[in-house]
Amino acid sequence: MKSKEKPMPVKTKPQAKPKAKAKTAAKPIKKAASKAKKAPGHECLVCGYRVIIDEACGCAVEHILLCCDQPMKRA
Repeated sequence: MKSKEKPMPVKTKPQAKPKAKAKTAAKPIKKAASKAKKAPGHECLVCGYRVIIDEACGCAVEHILLCCDQPMKRA
């Protein structure tokens, strides 16, 4: 009869532990983009009427818009 030998346990390499991820600087939060670019306009300080300028005339002198007998403020 043959003697039964115990099988030798197979040694395996221990699995490497996952490395900790390096902390990165937090990304700055982006602000929501405005939906539309504001057109230059003027507002009356007396009655609240607003005027939006669609196209510039190209003059070197700034034009003064009047409402309620007072100059309108740029908005």
